Amino acid sequence: MTHHKQDEHDIIDEDLYEEFDDEELYELVEAERQKALNRAREERHNPKPKRPFPKWVFWIIAMAMVLNIMALLPQTFALPVFDFIKTSASLSSQDDIQAYKKAVAVVETEDGRGTGFAISQDGKLITNHHVIEGQDEVTVAFPDEGLYRAEVIQTNPDIDLAILQVIDSGQSFPHLNLAKETTFKDHENVYFIGNPLRFQGIANEGEVLGYTELSGWEEPVLMIKAPIYNGNSGSPVIRHNGQVIGVVFATLNHDDKGKVGLVVPIDYYYKYFEH
Repeated sequence: MTHHKQDEHDIIDEDLYEEFDDEELYELVEAERQKALNRAREERHNPKPKRPFPKWVFWIIAMAMVLNIMALLPQTFALPVFDFIKTSASLSSQDDIQAYKKAVAVVETEDGRGTGFAISQDGKLITNHHVIEGQDEVTVAFPDEGLYRAEVIQTNPDIDLAILQVIDSGQSFPHLNLAKETTFKDHENVYFIGNPLRFQGIANEGEVLGYTELSGWEEPVLMIKAPIYNGNSGSPVIRHNGQVIGVVFATLNHDDKGKVGLVVPIDYYYKYFEH
């Protein structure tokens, strides 16, 4: 396959790890609410001798205040998000997608969270290096099995992959099958499952665009056209035969193709962890 050099103007978002500060968000929204209350209180106690305030102007101001507050909320409320929730609900009605989702976990640290997925019955998982960077242990949450502690047993920042192992659970975990190599057809549709924008177990579809080369990377990576958001770090990319061909790790603003997802090919797991 042909590898395309990236234009220097391409912008890579290399960190799709979810880092929300609930307290800070609450303070911002509360500050806006207090401003609105103070303005209303001042108007009530210091009425100006003017003609009656038109009701239609009041409603315009009220709507502007609501929009101003909503602008402070995380992108969870953006309209495109409702599209991927709808798509996920549709895909999740399929038996195979339901089975895949059971193997996909939330990977949590003290500061945020991403996605990981089990690749063995005893609870070995793949995620991104940047999701667990600086950690020896993390929490993983499976949709059916619940919460577990997992040890970080292998990492490779050069390809942004890490391997986790659930600690002494004695549990048999649902897991995904890895492709023996990264193969796909041109513009093939694929699934990916992750935990974007504080949702859990969101299934979605994308289109494989082929390989690309990134500045600072020795290995080419895959591009997919797909709705990828913060929290999708570590999401498995699954062909329709049920095999994982890669791991989502970033997004790229491509000059020609627009915003695309970047995927670590599963070949690199074998090359760097299973050699």
